[in-house]
This record gives sequence, structure tokens and C-alpha cells, in this order.
Amino acid sequence: MSEVIDIGHGIAIPVEEIELRASRSGGPGGQHANKTASRIEATFDVRASTALTDAQKARIAGRLGPRVTAVAQDTRGQARNREIAVERLRQRLAVAAAPRKRRRATKPGRAAKERRLDSKRRQSERKRARRKPAIGDE
Repeated sequence: MSEVIDIGHGIAIPVEEIELRASRSGGPGGQHANKTASRIEATFDVRASTALTDAQKARIAGRLGPRVTAVAQDTRGQARNREIAVERLRQRLAVAAAPRKRRRATKPGRAAKERRLDSKRRQSERKRARRKPAIGDE
């Protein structure tokens, strides 16, 4: 059996579906950084995945796009950066794959209604006070 990455929400993605690319890392590091390809880019093609259902593909692609990428160049070693990149990819996919909670409609409470009406009364009084006095009121 091949290795899988558990994303949560009942989803597990085979490692073969994640494309890993190594390149030279930027930033300081002297000769070591100039010679080693320690930066890792992990890419997952959502639409080409065999592990996801159509609904899961639509949800993830709608939130993150058809290709999800995570990059790691934190450490000097390629192996550790690979672990970090795959973990970042897993976290991004887990957040995108989570179904959104349905909003439960609620009604405003009595205190909220009273505050709203009190605010309307104060605003009405403020505007009434700004008016020019009527002819008989002077």
C-alpha cells in the first residue's frame, strides 16, 4: 500500500499525487546556499486527484484554485524542507476541505429591539431640534 497524507474530514491523499520540486533557496547562507537545492515546492493538482470526490474537488478548487502550492525554504536541509512543505500543503487543504457551518437564523432579542427604537427616537429628536421654528412657535 502506498503512503497517504491524512487531511482530515475523511480525506486521505496518496503521496504520489503531490509533485515535489527542489530548487536553490534564496537568502543568506554563503557557499552552501549557492550549491544545494534545498528549497522545496509541493504542488497538488486538485482536478486530477483520484482520492477526492467531485464535491470535495469543487470545494477545494473554489477556495484555493485548481493547483494548490506550498513552499518551504526554512532550513538548510532538503529533507526537512520537504516535510515542512508537505505539512503546509496538508494544512491548506484541510482548511479548504472543511465544510462551512450553516448559518442558523436568529431573531433579535428584546433588549436589542429597545436599543434600536431608543436610538431612532434620539435621532428623530436631534433632527427635530435642528429645524427652523414654525411661525407660531417663536
